[in-house]
Amino acid sequence: MDYKAYAETMESFGYSVHVFDTAAEAADWLCGEIRGERVAFGGSVTLQEMGLYERLSENNEVLWHWVDAGARRPAREASVYITSINAAALTGEIVNIDGSGNRVAATMDGPQRLYLVFGENKLTLDMESAIRRAREVAAPLNAQRLGTKTPCAVDGKCHDCRSPGRICRALTVLWRRPFGIAKCEIVLVREKLGY
Repeated sequence: MDYKAYAETMESFGYSVHVFDTAAEAADWLCGEIRGERVAFGGSVTLQEMGLYERLSENNEVLWHWVDAGARRPAREASVYITSINAAALTGEIVNIDGSGNRVAATMDGPQRLYLVFGENKLTLDMESAIRRAREVAAPLNAQRLGTKTPCAVDGKCHDCRSPGRICRALTVLWRRPFGIAKCEIVLVREKLGY
C-alpha cells in the first residue's frame, strides 16, 4: 500500500492526512489534539474499538448517542466531530452509508473540525469499489450488529431491500473537503478497524 501517494491525493483535495501504525498511536495523537472541546461522535465500531469515548471524555465534553440517546441533537452544536467511514477510495472519494443521516450530515456541514478515523481495511481502489464495500461489507455487518430484521442481517449480503428495518437510507460521497468544514483530518491506521 502506497500510503504516501494516498496522503498526497487527499491533501490535494483539502484534507490533512495522518497515518499511524497502530490504533493506540492514533488514539494518543487524537487525545493530544483535542482538549477542552465539545466533541460529538458518529456511530462507529472503529471509535468503540479504539476506546476513544472514554479517553477523550477525560479532557472534553463528549456527546455520543451510543452512550446517551439524548445526545444526537446537542451533537449538532459540537465544535469537533469524530466518526469513521465505510470506505475510502485511493482515487480520493470517501463513502458513507447511514440510516438516520446524522453521521453523514455532520461530515458535510456543522463542525469546525472533522476527524475521519479508519483502518486500512476500508481502503479500496476506486469509487465504484468503495460504494460496493459500503453496501456489501459494512452495511450487512452493521445490520447484523444491530439485530435488524433485514435480509442482509440473515445472510450477510446486500439485497437492496425494501425492508422497514433497512439501515441503508442515505449514501454520501465526499469528492473533496466540504466548504462548510474549516479543518478536516483523515486519521488512517495501518490496522483493521471496524466494518
